[in-house]
Amino acid sequence: MLLLLLQIHTVYMLAVAANSSLSAPLVPCLQDQASALLELKHSFNTTDGDSTTFQSWIAGTDCCSWDGVRCGRTDGRVTSLDLGGRQLQASGLEPALFRLTSLNHLDLSSNDFNMSEFPATGFELLTELSYLDLSDTNFAGSVPDGISHLKNLVYLDLSTSFYVDDFDNENSVTYYTSDYRWQLWAPNLETLLADLTNLEELHLGMVNLSGDGARWCEDVARFSPKLQVLSLPYCLLSGSICRSLLALRSLRVIELHSNHLSGGVPDFMASFPNLTVLQLSENKFDGWFPPIIFQHKKLKTIDLSKNLGISGNLPTFSQDSNLEYLSVNTTNFSGIIPSSIVNLRSLKRLGLGASGFSGILPSSIGELKSLVMLEVSGLQLVGPIPSWISNLTSLTVLQLFNCGLYGTIPSSVGKLRELTKLGLYSCNFSGQIPPQIFNLTQLQTLLLHSNSFIGTVQLTSLSRMQNLSVLNLSNNELVVADGENSSLLTSLSKIEFLRLASCRISSFPRILRHLDQITSLDLSDNQIQGAIPRWAWETWKEYFDLSFNNFEGPLPIPQNGSVTLDYSSNNFSSMLLDYSTYLTDTAFFKASRNSLSGNIPQWICGTDSSRQLIDLSYNNLSGSVPSCLMENITVLQVLNLRSNKLVGEIPDNINKGCALEALDLSGNLIDGKLPRSLVACRNLEVLDIGSNQISDSFPCWMSSLPKLQVLVLKYNKFTGQVLDPSDNKEHITKCEFTGLRIADMASNNFSGTLPVGWFKMLKSMMTRSDKDTLVMENQYYHGNTYQFTAAITYKGYDITISKILRTLVLIDISNNAFNGIIPEEIGELVLLHGLNMSHNALEGPIPAKFGNLKQLESLDLSSNGLSGGIPQELASLNFLSTLNLSYNKLAGRIPNSYQFSTFSNSSFLGNNDLCGPPLSKQCPNQTETSLPYASEKNSVDVLLFFFSALGFAISFSVTLTLTWICHSSKQS
Repeated sequence: MLLLLLQIHTVYMLAVAANSSLSAPLVPCLQDQASALLELKHSFNTTDGDSTTFQSWIAGTDCCSWDGVRCGRTDGRVTSLDLGGRQLQASGLEPALFRLTSLNHLDLSSNDFNMSEFPATGFELLTELSYLDLSDTNFAGSVPDGISHLKNLVYLDLSTSFYVDDFDNENSVTYYTSDYRWQLWAPNLETLLADLTNLEELHLGMVNLSGDGARWCEDVARFSPKLQVLSLPYCLLSGSICRSLLALRSLRVIELHSNHLSGGVPDFMASFPNLTVLQLSENKFDGWFPPIIFQHKKLKTIDLSKNLGISGNLPTFSQDSNLEYLSVNTTNFSGIIPSSIVNLRSLKRLGLGASGFSGILPSSIGELKSLVMLEVSGLQLVGPIPSWISNLTSLTVLQLFNCGLYGTIPSSVGKLRELTKLGLYSCNFSGQIPPQIFNLTQLQTLLLHSNSFIGTVQLTSLSRMQNLSVLNLSNNELVVADGENSSLLTSLSKIEFLRLASCRISSFPRILRHLDQITSLDLSDNQIQGAIPRWAWETWKEYFDLSFNNFEGPLPIPQNGSVTLDYSSNNFSSMLLDYSTYLTDTAFFKASRNSLSGNIPQWICGTDSSRQLIDLSYNNLSGSVPSCLMENITVLQVLNLRSNKLVGEIPDNINKGCALEALDLSGNLIDGKLPRSLVACRNLEVLDIGSNQISDSFPCWMSSLPKLQVLVLKYNKFTGQVLDPSDNKEHITKCEFTGLRIADMASNNFSGTLPVGWFKMLKSMMTRSDKDTLVMENQYYHGNTYQFTAAITYKGYDITISKILRTLVLIDISNNAFNGIIPEEIGELVLLHGLNMSHNALEGPIPAKFGNLKQLESLDLSSNGLSGGIPQELASLNFLSTLNLSYNKLAGRIPNSYQFSTFSNSSFLGNNDLCGPPLSKQCPNQTETSLPYASEKNSVDVLLFFFSALGFAISFSVTLTLTWICHSSKQS
């Protein structure tokens, strides 16, 4: 992509030079003009870039004939300076440039100014300027105010080029020509554009425009009436596309991709008569895509990819369409793929990677002989790989992924000799991989993971694919081995991204010795034993996953560092004391479920700007939590030290700007109080400090954490009341946990009455937000996710939830010393799935309002002093699968319903005055009544119901992995 931009630029330069040569200047260059140019020349490092650039720039010669320079014909003043694409280096922009006040064309693009800032003044002097191209110049700081005064500007380009390399639909790398993203910013578009009313082209790619908020669209529409090209990709834009944009009738190109735009795509996009490019990919658009836009006769590009909220169907395409590029990849498009797609005769790139597509692939696609890219997915697509695929001999990219297609790969795929990328993954393909694929010598990317391929793949069989840089064979039924002739492995030395997870590998692959350029390696879920060879530590970079093997010895640390290291679930036994030199850039470090012992070394903390995720859970680590782990954690988002032998207090030195989203210190021997400095962690969603020895009062002060959803305090030494009933309203609101969905305070020494006001403030247990992801997780490098966990008590068992659903709502206050009545306001928490109030000293009746808890699956009120009857309303709770009312003082008939008939007598033991089934004690002289029969179909586990209600056809075992440990309840 970057090469293409340079080629276009070169053609433009030649065209300018040719036109200028037809009208040579009549007046030679003025001395002051030559002097300014020579000062500019000396500001560049002439040893870098195009060495011929300044060969003609010789003092004493006519500067109007110098390379890249053009002058007016009558006054000898420089009117055009084009140094674009020369790859020159400079430490800053030479102010002498601004003495060329007759410039109307200035191009400094694709030269490196090394993150210097623009001069504060100077651009305002170039009042004749109509063309300004400063793209890919690596400037930083604020866009200078002087540019906003150039009223004659027709063309303005301050963009940074970027290119996204998608390894697959989950892993990608973004390359850009600056040192950092968004290093150049504009405070707001109104200030920049207010006087630039003649602009026809505006290119601000990767300029930070976040300060403009949602006003960007109104500002563009208001101040740029002549605009033809609007290119604002990767600008941190938010808000929606405003209707005012419709006034820009001359728009030819709209590029708004890679932003945070939301709302619907307006149908007036079809009203721009000259529109050729509509690039809206990688945003947050939603709603139904207007089908009329597909019928626009001049559109050549429609890219809606990576907008999960956009829905739609493909229309019947007309023969007069000029579409060359159409992509709805990673959207919510659905329905059949129409055979009329054959009418898109100009089509070169077709992206139909939306999982909602169904039916069969129309054979008419095989007639699109100009296609160079074809990407298709659809969970309801049926049939094998069609034979017509082999007709598309111009293809360079073929991907069939996340689909319902099945069967073997036809050997005819080997006829697609131009392929550089072949992806056949996450479908139902089976059989052996045809050897013809390994003869595709142009391949750079080969993705065959997550299918049911069988047989043995010897990596030496890929030796003809000498351009291969990405290889993924993971998660099949393959056996992957190096092969016999190891010398052939050297031909695969260009591989950078290698995924061989679950490939039945038993020894460390020898191929790795030859992969000097490898940046990403996944050998997880194999049977590799022993220590990792020393030579392997010397070449690894960026991303390495060795989890779920049988590696032993000390943790290996790459000599060149690595962004991601995953050593989870092995037999590593130690961490050397000083790895800090090699882990400077390591952001994600996981070594859970090993045999690590000793103190946590200081190097694990990293620098202030490195670690984002640390997981050392389920080891034998001892000592205290290093204070550096809690100090200046402006980047660390996840810290998991669960189930070790840590002692001492949690460091209370957390500073402002804490980035923590999940903190898990459960299952240790930590004592003292909760650190009050945790209030600095404004992004904290999950806090689990269960099963320690913390002595404190209820942390009302944590209610200031706006995102806190999971709070686990169980099995500690907390004391006192949650709220003092005598507190005034102002004090009560300081304990308002509006986002809390899981509250586990079991097995402490809390006392007093249950605070009515506190339960009434649990807003997230009353109404659900559909804005968040279904599973609580942290997105990190290469599309990977780290799923938050929590250890709670549920249905009478201690369980570890390895995927916390945002739909799961629980309260557990069991095994404390609460007294008084149960507040009926708890019946307003209608999203509750589990409620455990057992083993307290509660009394009075069971609130009839509990009948409102229609999603309740587990209710435990056992071992209290509750009295009165069991409310008949409970019999209508069709999801209730676990009920324990034992050891209270309840009386009367047990409600007779289908749901209650599923409970054994153990649910009601210890209530001497209860009668009726399932107890053997009969009720005297009463006619049995029952509620309407609740079908067995409705009596299901509510966790399965969540997915049914949401339209997810996922089995319980896939949805939620639980580790069950028998929990022994005491009886009062």
